Amino acid sequence: MKTLNTVEEVRAWRKQNDVRNESVGFVPTMGCLHAGHASLVERSVRDNKFTVVSIFVNPSQFAPSEDLDKYPRTLEKDKQLLESLGVDAVFVPQAQDIYPRGIPLDVSKQTGPFISVLGLSEKLEGKTRPNFFRGVATVVGKLFNIVQPTKAYFGQKDYQQFVVLQTMVKELFFDIELVMMPIKRSDTGLALSSRNKYLSAESVAIASNIYKGLKTGSEAIQKGKESPNSGDIITRDVVINAIQEVWEPFYKTKDFKLDYISIADAETLDEVETLSGCKANLVISCAVYVTDRVDSSVTVRLIDNVLVPAQ
Repeated sequence: MKTLNTVEEVRAWRKQNDVRNESVGFVPTMGCLHAGHASLVERSVRDNKFTVVSIFVNPSQFAPSEDLDKYPRTLEKDKQLLESLGVDAVFVPQAQDIYPRGIPLDVSKQTGPFISVLGLSEKLEGKTRPNFFRGVATVVGKLFNIVQPTKAYFGQKDYQQFVVLQTMVKELFFDIELVMMPIKRSDTGLALSSRNKYLSAESVAIASNIYKGLKTGSEAIQKGKESPNSGDIITRDVVINAIQEVWEPFYKTKDFKLDYISIADAETLDEVETLSGCKANLVISCAVYVTDRVDSSVTVRLIDNVLVPAQ
């Protein structure tokens, strides 16, 4: 496995391996790799002649108040994992390679080209993190131009990110196929995330109830779709109340603090109010702040979602 640190090295590697007519899979990451990342890499290795993984903690998707400096970095361990999975090259750039003009966290001070996918980026996660998807779309667009992959792989846990990037690829005419892989979960259902490392084992176990709540909401929607003539009108409020009942004990103990719950059309991300008779694919998503029971100064924002297919 080659370690490439600059744009020039990536392009030289491609030229040396003459991969213009070969399938190149790409998995962009911020490192601190776990089994969820591994599932993306394994799929890419199966699908493609070559696989490239990037490890870059992207400053432009962090607000000044967020955890850029504290974001876990485990580069050597990550590289060992990637080599064991059969990755051909890992791209580990520095911020100045990706942002030659510099990248202050204050958006008003940033200069240079950026990509905004309007109409999707402002919803759900975008309400709490208004410049997050601008940063994601920009860095992924740059990485796509550097690596020139045939296919790129992303996890469903960041569902809105996938929808934003799919729109970017389609409407900016990137010749790349995006593949979304299912969420990788622990045995208790918690979506795997690099930020889970911040939490004690006790709080990780408690955080598994995030998924339990979402599953309860999904089951309520499915029940309404399967019994459309029962007379029960399944509304957004009914489903959210079902989810909140699961989480209520953890609000009371201050383990959870809700950021948002969304029930949206899976394509447009528009909120759906009446679910009875709804013909669209739906995504139930959320962000929950989890405060650690061992160290109450630690609070981690976790996201998760479940897809509810149209009947």
